[in-house]
Amino acid sequence: MKAAKARIATVEDLRRAERSLSRRDAVLRGVIREVGPTTLDAYWRRDAFAALLQTMIGQQISIHAAAAIHGRFKAIYGGRPPSAKRLLATSEGDLRGAGLSRSKVVYMRDLAERVVSRRLVVSRLESMSDEEAIAALTAVKGIGIWTAEVFLIFRLGRLDVIPGDDLGLLEGVRQLYELQERPAPDELREFAERWRPYRSVASWFVWQGRRLAMGTRPR
Repeated sequence: MKAAKARIATVEDLRRAERSLSRRDAVLRGVIREVGPTTLDAYWRRDAFAALLQTMIGQQISIHAAAAIHGRFKAIYGGRPPSAKRLLATSEGDLRGAGLSRSKVVYMRDLAERVVSRRLVVSRLESMSDEEAIAALTAVKGIGIWTAEVFLIFRLGRLDVIPGDDLGLLEGVRQLYELQERPAPDELREFAERWRPYRSVASWFVWQGRRLAMGTRPR
């Protein structure tokens, strides 16, 4: 059976998700009351290529390290994210000087080459189903399931994605739900069934709840 095409989410969908999650999950209800409405829609307007680059930069490093490297990376281009062609014209030395690992330079260049050659047309991702978009993204070197899922949540506005391998989400569930141990990814996916069809929105609030628990301002 062919996968259904995606419907573009709206701000009203987010409000509906918050109401639904508040009714069904007492823990999330408390987080939603404290944090306020989700701002996921603010991310949906970003340039898709730039959003993919930023997500790749953030792989396997801390939030603070990712922000610092991303800032230095944009500084190469006058404070703005580059086009695919401009990235390909940048020397490896300049990219490495921004703090990017050799492997991430290879991955980002592979993404840029696919965009320039139109093997990957990022504008078409918006009309693809979740499964189709993940398959298209994971064909790029260095883009795994986690990166694709995060992109679906923060750029494509998909409301029912659960990035089960995300350590921050796993730890957030442990903290907020007072579990003795951090759940395994498969356990988290089973746990998150209670949040359908708004698992992306629930994940966002778990991330924010964890930030609150750590004494960090939600965002």
